[in-house]
Amino acid sequence: MTETKPLTGWASLRLLTPYQWFVFVVCCLAWDLDCLDQQLFILARDPAIAALTGLPVGDKIVAAYGTQSTAIFMIGWAVGGVFFGVMGDRLGRVKTLTATIGLYAFFTGFSALSVGVTDFMAYRFMTGLGVGGAFAAAVVLLAETVPDAPRPYILGMFQASSVLGNCSAALISLQLGGLQKSGAFTPGEWLQPWRLMFLIGIVPGLLLAVVQLTLREPDKWLAMRAATLAGVRESPVQAFFGTLKALLTTSPWKQRVLFGLLLTGAGVVGLWGIGFFSPRLVGLALQSTFEAEGFTGDQLKGEVARWRGITSLFQNAGAFFGIFAFSAVTGVFGRRPTFALFFLLGALATAGTFLNLKTRDDVMWMIPVMGFCQLAVFGGFAIYLPELFPTRFRSTGVSFCYNAGRLVAALGPFGLGMLETKVYDGYGSDAIRYAGATMCLVYVLGVFALPFLPETKGKPLPE
Repeated sequence: MTETKPLTGWASLRLLTPYQWFVFVVCCLAWDLDCLDQQLFILARDPAIAALTGLPVGDKIVAAYGTQSTAIFMIGWAVGGVFFGVMGDRLGRVKTLTATIGLYAFFTGFSALSVGVTDFMAYRFMTGLGVGGAFAAAVVLLAETVPDAPRPYILGMFQASSVLGNCSAALISLQLGGLQKSGAFTPGEWLQPWRLMFLIGIVPGLLLAVVQLTLREPDKWLAMRAATLAGVRESPVQAFFGTLKALLTTSPWKQRVLFGLLLTGAGVVGLWGIGFFSPRLVGLALQSTFEAEGFTGDQLKGEVARWRGITSLFQNAGAFFGIFAFSAVTGVFGRRPTFALFFLLGALATAGTFLNLKTRDDVMWMIPVMGFCQLAVFGGFAIYLPELFPTRFRSTGVSFCYNAGRLVAALGPFGLGMLETKVYDGYGSDAIRYAGATMCLVYVLGVFALPFLPETKGKPLPE
């Protein structure tokens, strides 16, 4: 009798049951629509602030408010990530995922109703609360539902699917930019492209019923919760702070939280403090070209908006392949060597793009390469973070590492703004180039954290 070899690598995906594939699809939709909302903000941020302040998009005050609103969004993301991370361990993965979808969907819609910069930033903070909790809830639910062998590959696919949400936002921006260029929107009227983009962000709310009515809690969490309820009952406040205290004071989990924060913080600052300002870089780099070609007024705004959308589309196309590349490389060489490789590539590609992008042709190849190198590590976060913590701390640990670092990472946009307006103030439109390249030093933090974290390739989730 011939012994059947166990399925390994990508072939192990055949071990998944129909229900496990269904959980994968729902979790992907939740995260993809979360990413749609994130990207709608990135693409609509500057036009929204310009309209609310009555200033041109390229004005320094608009740029300053843009970095502030991004930082406030990330602070909300961090606070929501920590809160909903603990709730995921205490109340369940499915209930937490439902709550976070509702928050980020509805407050993205409210952003369209903004009448000034203050309420716009308040809506961004509330949206951030939901965005921060969604990733951990979805990734932990999926990691605990699927078998060990296909887990890194299904989680890599989960993170790669985020590109669908990002690219959808880019396509929306392209379409609305084209309409604005053709004169479909009357200057001065309430309904403008940026408001429509935020209104579209309400769509994820439709997923709430599907999540709540069709998904069940993972067996690992149910078993852990049953054992917990058999002991001493705690008040909600005791449960919340007790979980955080236990995670942050118990070895080896407290060390993993600390260095996990450095690991994810490097990637988050690289993306939100540098990479997601690439649409602005492209707009500044190509505006003189558009003006030389005769674009003025709304036609110029529409053309700039169209190329902002193209930039996001190409960046996320590169990200899709980068995340798959991380999944493939980590399956061979392990988690830590793969992170080190892509942190180095991210620094080189990002600095090279910001220093050298000048033409439409540059956008077509530099932006995808930057997206490939820069976002690959986010595939690594989806794979690696659930492998660092036991079931009782998994949601809290993943969310804390992925989101709490944003309290520090929120300084990234401020850092870019300070470099641009203070250190490189005399360099005109090139200030953002030198600021972005300087910020790439943050990737050193990610490499520094790796020796202090375990190699988890081929190991089951800790219990």
